[in-house]
Amino acid sequence: MTQEARIPVGVVGVGYAGRFHAEKYAASKKAELVGVADINQERALQVGQKLGVLSHTDYRELFGRVRCVSIAVPTRLHYAVSRDFLAAGIDVLVEKPMAASLEEGSELVTLAREKALVLQVGHLERFNPAIRRLEGVIQEPRFVECHRLAPFVERGTDVDVVLDLMIHDIDVIASLVRSPVERVEAVGVPVLTDKPDIANARITFANGCIANVTASRVSMKRERKIRFFQPDAYISIDYDQKRAQIYRKPGKGAGWQDIRAESIEISDGDALADEIDSFLDSVRSRGTPLVSGEEGLRALEIATMISERL
Repeated sequence: MTQEARIPVGVVGVGYAGRFHAEKYAASKKAELVGVADINQERALQVGQKLGVLSHTDYRELFGRVRCVSIAVPTRLHYAVSRDFLAAGIDVLVEKPMAASLEEGSELVTLAREKALVLQVGHLERFNPAIRRLEGVIQEPRFVECHRLAPFVERGTDVDVVLDLMIHDIDVIASLVRSPVERVEAVGVPVLTDKPDIANARITFANGCIANVTASRVSMKRERKIRFFQPDAYISIDYDQKRAQIYRKPGKGAGWQDIRAESIEISDGDALADEIDSFLDSVRSRGTPLVSGEEGLRALEIATMISERL
């Protein structure tokens, strides 16, 4: 791909997540990183100098210079910054959750649709090699059990643990169950912040599937596991160990001794690079992204239902 064919792109917010976005764009053969923006001038300058691009403290200086943008600012600012770029006719990849409220998320989806723009939400687990490897195996799950536990860090604490961590799994589960939510029960406890830091939710879908989801950002150790139970199989995925196990139910006439077990080692991948690559493909083709604004809004809706019951 020639230099002229590269898509001009910027990154707004180059803290922990945003600087990785900037690095992936700078390394991509499909993109030309033309600038980064952050209200912290020193941080913007540091990232800009490292990658050889201009840095700004006002993201509006990217208007007219970029075709698309990654937005990795604090959640409370997702709506305002995304709205401004969409209004300027620029495609947007916004980190999860797409907005701090359902109303804000809905407005972004409407604006993107009206202006025929790409709006992608950064639900990174959709690009996790384990999920992509087993998408075809997970069919009509009836029960889902999920644990996402992490030690405490201050990053992301402007929202509760549901919007901070649990929303990753909410999005994955909703994309695989593919059924409206009928009922939600939830409990949560604040531990180190003024918002719930550990939460459990039981989500009942209209097709009868039930998901039991636990998230904690105050755990002593890190754990990311998800298990699917379906009529023909049990699938267990350990994200951190990059390992999956599948137990397949035998056909009619066979006994439990005939259950077949399969262990799958998941090859290393770069989920963020794949997410950005997919976004750039959607920008070029004008196709619907894998995690569209509508899907990001669906995850936000379920997360909001859970948060309201905590």
